[in-house]
Amino acid sequence: MTADAAHDSRSPRAAATITHYDDEADVVVVGYGIAGASCAIEAAALGADVLVTERASAGGGTSANSGGLIYMGGGTALQTALGFEDTPEEMFKYLMAACGPAPDESLVAPFVEHSVDHFDWFIKQGVFFKEAFFPDAHEPETDESLTYSGSEDCHPFSTIAKPAPRGHCASVMGSKGAILMNSLIESAQRSGVRVRGDHLAERLITESDGRVVGVVLRHAGEEICVRARRGVALTAGGFIWNDEMLERHAPWLRRCKMKVGTENDDGSAIQMGIAVGAATIRMDSGDITLPIFPPVSLKQGLLVNANAQRFLNEDAYMGRWGEFSLLHQDGQAWLIVDEKSFGQTKNIPDLQVMAGETIQELEAEIGMPTGALQQTVAFYNEHAKHQRDPLFHKHPSHVRPLEHPPFGALDLRPEHSVYCGFTLGGLHIDSHGRVKTPGGEPIPGLHAAGRTTSGISKQGYSSGISLGDGSFFGRRAGQALARAKPV
Repeated sequence: MTADAAHDSRSPRAAATITHYDDEADVVVVGYGIAGASCAIEAAALGADVLVTERASAGGGTSANSGGLIYMGGGTALQTALGFEDTPEEMFKYLMAACGPAPDESLVAPFVEHSVDHFDWFIKQGVFFKEAFFPDAHEPETDESLTYSGSEDCHPFSTIAKPAPRGHCASVMGSKGAILMNSLIESAQRSGVRVRGDHLAERLITESDGRVVGVVLRHAGEEICVRARRGVALTAGGFIWNDEMLERHAPWLRRCKMKVGTENDDGSAIQMGIAVGAATIRMDSGDITLPIFPPVSLKQGLLVNANAQRFLNEDAYMGRWGEFSLLHQDGQAWLIVDEKSFGQTKNIPDLQVMAGETIQELEAEIGMPTGALQQTVAFYNEHAKHQRDPLFHKHPSHVRPLEHPPFGALDLRPEHSVYCGFTLGGLHIDSHGRVKTPGGEPIPGLHAAGRTTSGISKQGYSSGISLGDGSFFGRRAGQALARAKPV
C-alpha cells in the first residue's frame, strides 16, 4: 500500500454521514494489550460503559509475548521487602538521564510520583509478585520478581542517581508477559468490559468541530460503526511491522533481524490519529537490544569497533549495547574475550566466533589495523590488574585482565548477530493521555497510550518501560475519558 493510499484509508469518517451505529459505549478502546486493558479497567472502575476493539481473536498482543517486566520504583513494597532503598527523586534522576535525549519531564514526573501506587494497583488486579531478587541478567529466567532491568547500577548512571532495581514481573516459571495479561484481562472481564475480537479499526469518526466520537471497524468484510459517547483511546501498538513507515522515519531499525512485536504493530492507530490532526514526535526513535547475556561472564570482555577501540562499558544494559553498536558504530562491533570469560550466548546460539592463540593472531583474523587491538587490550590489562577501568568505568566485579588463551571475538555485526528492535515514536500525548495537535492543543475525544504514543522513553531505554508507561498512561487515559462529558 502506498503512503497516499494508507492515508486515504485512515481518513476520518464524518459523523453526519452515519445514519445508524452498530454499537456504542461511553469509552471505546482500540487495542487490547497492556495499555488498552489498563485503560478499560480504570474507565470501568469509574462507572463507564467500556468497549474494547481488538483486531486479533483475543487480547494480549505484544504485551503477552514480552518478558513481562514492568518498570516501577520509588519504594515499592517489593523493593522495600528485599532491602532496596528507592525514592521517586532517585528514579526521576535516572529516567531523565537514561531516556533521552530530552525526555518529557511532564510525563516522567507523574510516572515516578505515582509509581508505588501503580505497583499496588497491579496487586489489586491479581498479579502476584514473589519477594525474590534476580541478580544476573536483566530478565529473570525463573520465578523471581525483581531485577535490575536497565543501566541503573552502571556508569554513568550510578553516579547520577542512587542505583535500585526497578524491573518488576509476575512470579511464574515461563511466559511472564502472558500471565500478566491474563490477570489484567480477567480483571477487565470482572469489571464488565465488553470486547469485540477480530474487529480491525480502520478510521475514526469525527464531528464537524473535530471531536472524535467513534470508530469505524471492519469485521468479516463488513463495516461496523461504533459510537463513543465520551471518547476513544488508541492503544494498538507501534509500527515495527510497517516497512514503509520504518523506511520513512527510522530506516536503521530495518537492520534489526528481530522485530519485537506482533504483525499487528503496523502503525495503523498512529495513522488514524494523524488523519484527525494529531502530532507525532520522535518517530525516528527506537529501542535496539543486543541480547548477548547470559552468560554474565561475557561482561569481562571488551566491546570494540572496527578500529579496535572500545566505545562502551561492557556491563551496560543490552539496550545500550544495541544502540551504541548500531547507531554510533554502524554495527561494526566485536566482543573480545579470553578462554576464562568465554561462554556460548543463550539468546544468540549461532553467533559467529573468531579465535586466535594470541591477541595479534585474533587481530589479523578479524582484519583490524595492525597493532590496534593489541594496544587496546594491553592498556586495559595494565589497569585491570588493579580492577580499574579508567576509560569507561566498568564495575570492578567485571574487570580483570584478558590473559588466558585462546582469545576470541564474538561477531556482533548485524549480518552475523541478532539485533532486536521496536519503535518508540508515536502520537504526542500529555500526562493524561490526551492526544495533542501540532499546536499543542488536545484533540477532543481522543486519548492514547502505549507504543502508539511517544511515552517517557525518547530514545534511551530500560526493559519494562513499555509495560510500565503503557499501563500507567493507559490508566490515566481511562480515568480522563470516564470523567469526560458525554456527547
